Amino acid sequence: MSSSETGKADFKLEAVVIPVRDVDRSKRFYQDLGWRLDADFGFDNGFRVVQFTPPGSPASIQFGSRITNQAPGTAEGIYLVVADIRAAHDELVKLGADVTEVFHPAAPGAQFGQIADGRAGGPAGDRASYGSFATFRDPDGNSFLLQEVTTRLPGRVEPGTTTYASLNDLAGAIRRAAAAHGEHEARNGGAYDESWPEWYAAYMVAENQGEQLPQ
Repeated sequence: MSSSETGKADFKLEAVVIPVRDVDRSKRFYQDLGWRLDADFGFDNGFRVVQFTPPGSPASIQFGSRITNQAPGTAEGIYLVVADIRAAHDELVKLGADVTEVFHPAAPGAQFGQIADGRAGGPAGDRASYGSFATFRDPDGNSFLLQEVTTRLPGRVEPGTTTYASLNDLAGAIRRAAAAHGEHEARNGGAYDESWPEWYAAYMVAENQGEQLPQ
């Protein structure tokens, strides 16, 4: 059924514009992070647009010349959702990004850096989904906020759809299902569970959809 038949148009967030001072310097920075270069178009009137997409992301960033009136470096808190905050942190460090240590908010909203002494070191104590963060900035100071999300809250994904944006996301989901299934077997006397594929599938779908996880 099309959007015109339902009376509800799709509005897909495709790209976020960030303000930069030196387009070529910014282009090198994001290339060094391994982000996909989608476009670099320049025109005689001085307009230039460059677009990069982070690995596994459905949305992109754009910057360039004559593209925004925002002062360079003023974009803040652009979310980058990751399945493993420590792995993402370590990868960015290897790629040369200046990343903060992993932290969790000690007060509501402290992840944005506007609350004094509001960040506590290390991931959330129970490694709760949505609870662990790190940040980094590009050469102009535009800031990105890494957030670890493993289990989505209900209503955050399209019902009936289970997708993974990357191989890393899928592998992480399988690892979490394997760990949970090991606990499931232990609770049931340690016997081998021949229906483990179905259990894994049910766990991964429930986690993705924000539903109650199987025990």
